[in-house]
Amino acid sequence: MQLADFDFHLPEDRIALRPVSPRDSARLLLVAPGQPFDDLHVRDLPDLLRAGDVLVMNDTRVIPARLKGVRLRGESRVSVEATLHRHTAGHVWTAFMRPGKKLAVGDRVVFGEPQDRACLLGALEATVREKGEGGEITLAFDLSDPDLMAAIAERGVMPLPPYIAAKRPEDAQDLSDYQTVYAAEDGSVAAPTAGLHFTPELLARLKAMGVRQEWVTLHVGAGTFLPVKVDDIAEHRMHAEWGEIDPATAERLNTARAAGGRIVCVGTTSLRLLESAADADGTVRPFMAETSIFITPGYRFRAADGLMTNFHLPKSTLFMLVSAFAGFETMHAAYAHAIAGGYRFYSYGDSSLLWRADR
Repeated sequence: MQLADFDFHLPEDRIALRPVSPRDSARLLLVAPGQPFDDLHVRDLPDLLRAGDVLVMNDTRVIPARLKGVRLRGESRVSVEATLHRHTAGHVWTAFMRPGKKLAVGDRVVFGEPQDRACLLGALEATVREKGEGGEITLAFDLSDPDLMAAIAERGVMPLPPYIAAKRPEDAQDLSDYQTVYAAEDGSVAAPTAGLHFTPELLARLKAMGVRQEWVTLHVGAGTFLPVKVDDIAEHRMHAEWGEIDPATAERLNTARAAGGRIVCVGTTSLRLLESAADADGTVRPFMAETSIFITPGYRFRAADGLMTNFHLPKSTLFMLVSAFAGFETMHAAYAHAIAGGYRFYSYGDSSLLWRADR
């Protein structure tokens, strides 16, 4: 298929710059095979599920992964900005950096707030180890875990998606808004945004009615925001992201499904991880590795029955994924319905519950 097949017009005023409050008051579009679209709210989710169903949630925690600093090369000084992308070793991260063309292997980069032109306070230092073909810069920091993570947390800022950051600066409110209430494992540079709609009260209601909640971990990289640059989507290559499903969780998922429970992934990150870990017959195996799974129409889903997800960018890999899950024509129609109906799009926007087209 061609990239243009996944394009649609989205008015600028549909892009949400702040989430609604409370979180579960966001709108929810129900998309089920052969049924009319239903306009609901996230707080209605208990009415759409049944005892024995399982919500699979990504418990990754967003780190303040955007760092400002200075590139040092002899007497030369150049201001730079890094968005950390992927943690590859105790002291090594890949990052997207601006201006990337000003960086060379061996350069020193000092991150922190400048006191004056000569020195930096609270410096966090790294060496440029490698420049990748896809624009990634590999940074070897002087510090290592856990000291490195503490330094990043102290000096970095929340890496808001570019379509929000271009319209307003991040602030203290984003520190809580851009984090799920169940975030536990540090490592993401972007939020698993479908989970932003849950409140402790909604989770308690679901648990009380017998809907199980299982947590997996997929650390979302900055590559999730990169545009697809090829016309033929078969030529696109996804950036790898690290994920984990422990043996006990995998066993409980398989038991629930064998008993007739439906597996509902909260977010495309949970779905991609689950599908990476599943055998051809749908059996979920323990998983602790990187995944670069790319799901497009024609993909045969193995483990997921439902998907709760926000509304995605035109021509994005995530719109391709939902088109594969609920049907290409169905999702084009669903997005047209959402745009006409005033739904809010992207990370801080509204949500949808999709049931798999081939169930």
